[in-house]
Amino acid sequence: MAMLWNIPAHRKLQVHQILCRKKERDRDQIHPYKVIEITPPPTSLGVRCLSPNLQCGESVTIEGKTYTISAVTHRYQLRKGKYQPSEKRLDVLSTGRYILNLYLENLLEQS
Repeated sequence: MAMLWNIPAHRKLQVHQILCRKKERDRDQIHPYKVIEITPPPTSLGVRCLSPNLQCGESVTIEGKTYTISAVTHRYQLRKGKYQPSEKRLDVLSTGRYILNLYLENLLEQS
């Protein structure tokens, strides 16, 4: 919920409320990403709400640092005879480390 304050010239205070709600059918499908930086030692960057269709190689900014996604994992659980999403996980590397790894892999393939 967000609050907007609008103070007109005659000094009466008006408050506008903006409510943001998802449709009821979409509530079961909302799963934030668990983000883990996989550079040794692996560190958890917490649970983040990011765009729904992230793929390997995309850049993500978390707390002012830029990371590149190296793996996306979706986990499902069998509930009442149906598989339902239970967790989304992102394995990320700092962008500099990701580029360095690509360069070193290319050198290894060329040798």
